[in-house]
Amino acid sequence: MTTRLVQINMKARDDSALGRFWAEALGWGVDSEGPGVTNLEPVGFAYPDPAALCIDLVARPEPKTSKNRVHLDLATTSAVHQAELVERLQALGATLADVGQGDVPWTVMADPEGNEFCVLEPRPLYRDTGPIAAVVVDCADPRELARFWDEAMDWTLHEVADDHARMRSAKGVGPYLEFVRTPDTKSGWNRVHLDVRPYPGDDPAAEADRLRALGATDPGMDRSAVHWTVLADPEGNEFCLLAPR
Repeated sequence: MTTRLVQINMKARDDSALGRFWAEALGWGVDSEGPGVTNLEPVGFAYPDPAALCIDLVARPEPKTSKNRVHLDLATTSAVHQAELVERLQALGATLADVGQGDVPWTVMADPEGNEFCVLEPRPLYRDTGPIAAVVVDCADPRELARFWDEAMDWTLHEVADDHARMRSAKGVGPYLEFVRTPDTKSGWNRVHLDVRPYPGDDPAAEADRLRALGATDPGMDRSAVHWTVLADPEGNEFCLLAPR
């Protein structure tokens, strides 16, 4: 058994409005599976496919109170493209953000609800990822999180160091999943988290047990209203194990 990363979940006070922002930012289509949920994916996309990680925005009333532990890095192809993308995103409602990054070649921004993201300078590594270069997870120990997710998923681990680690779909397509060492600590539930799915025919309960054996934990929540399994990685970052598909 194994699982794969299929989408990013964002909590939003206004999922429709924030969905419109991200759809225009990425050039993706907008759909909805029900009230309070906005789904984003590339136009013509056949979900699930590692060529893209979709985004689900779910309405929640709680305001954002701290820096997110998970954020998106957007890819650019040239310095001109980077500048034009930053300008276009500001016109859509994004703002420049200061998270203590100092003088760096990328631009740190926040979406209309304050979720941080980065517009990267052009990097050859991300030339074929699509608009999302990477999903970045802040952590204390990149090696340990890379170990966990390498065993949890069928993705390929590309690089591991004390301060960062990087992995990507085994098919070599779509964005990277990256773990970056940061000094700040997790506080409260993550407003942005990963969603994973087993493959068709796999037993989701057995998969959940396998993930627990690798170091996942149960964060403690009322599961009566959900039909998926909520777990947390070894650093306490919540993620959802969805039904096989």
